[in-house]
Amino acid sequence: MLPMTSRQSLEPDIWLDQHGDVLFKYALVRLRDHSLAEEMVQETLLAALQSHRKFAGQSSERTWLVGILKHKIIDHFRRASRERPLENPEPVSDHVAQLFDQSGYWHHDLGPIDWGADPTRDFEHKEFQKILERCLSGLPQRTASAFALREMEEMTSEEICKVLDVTTTNLWVMLHRARAHMRHCLEMKWFGKKDRGN
Repeated sequence: MLPMTSRQSLEPDIWLDQHGDVLFKYALVRLRDHSLAEEMVQETLLAALQSHRKFAGQSSERTWLVGILKHKIIDHFRRASRERPLENPEPVSDHVAQLFDQSGYWHHDLGPIDWGADPTRDFEHKEFQKILERCLSGLPQRTASAFALREMEEMTSEEICKVLDVTTTNLWVMLHRARAHMRHCLEMKWFGKKDRGN
């Protein structure tokens, strides 16, 4: 039997108050859709309610809930990929295409700059999170899904290919485009404005 304090921390009626904001932000950054993020959080809380007696207490309650949410999001990506099979890679946006020459190399004056930043500190900054969300919203859905699974969920290429039902080559192209877009967008909207004193 779990000690009383552990049982009290597993009271389902306080999950939304204690963890709802964190779960929603986690889902929103990955899904880029408010109503879908809300739906995923609701499904997560329902699944947790149905299985909370199986919670072994080997992690925090929040970690357990985020784990359930992560699997719900991956299942959503898997379903969406089946409904919209990828025939051709999504088009490259104009600003990303302009970053490279015909050989695929960075134009000499458009290559990555040294951000001189602490990624952890920046990620915790609320304004940065809003800008990150805006930059992600500029990506096509499948490309954003690939980026989220790779960079946020740290899944392997093989796992992502299975979830999104794409070839390794298609995944490589999507990730390349996503990273180029995100780099450009973050440099323009965040790192290029560091002189404002934040």
